[in-house]
Amino acid sequence: MAPRLTARFWVDAYLARLRLAGIPGFVVAHGDDDAGAVLVKLNTLDGKAVVYHRSVDLMSGERRWLVLAEGCETEVDAAIGRQRGYDPDIWVIEVEDRAGRHMLDAPGLGG
Repeated sequence: MAPRLTARFWVDAYLARLRLAGIPGFVVAHGDDDAGAVLVKLNTLDGKAVVYHRSVDLMSGERRWLVLAEGCETEVDAAIGRQRGYDPDIWVIEVEDRAGRHMLDAPGLGG
């Protein structure tokens, strides 16, 4: 079994990858450095947004990004607020891209 990356390491690597692609991304909520869960909000700058969370397939162990909420940005922000209410150690990363690019489907970002 491969060692698990810390949340902080993954967030730093993700933000660096976004910068290299010219996509603005920033930390909205700093979670637990070691084991905090991560939410990624994609803001398309038109009043709409999508928030993704990592999910693990219990059968295969594969990690993938799934949509937690999407639609009006205020509704997405409310969903993020609810998740932070359940888990104060959660990270929230906001990505701003009119074209809807988030890089979560890029190789190496599943875990």
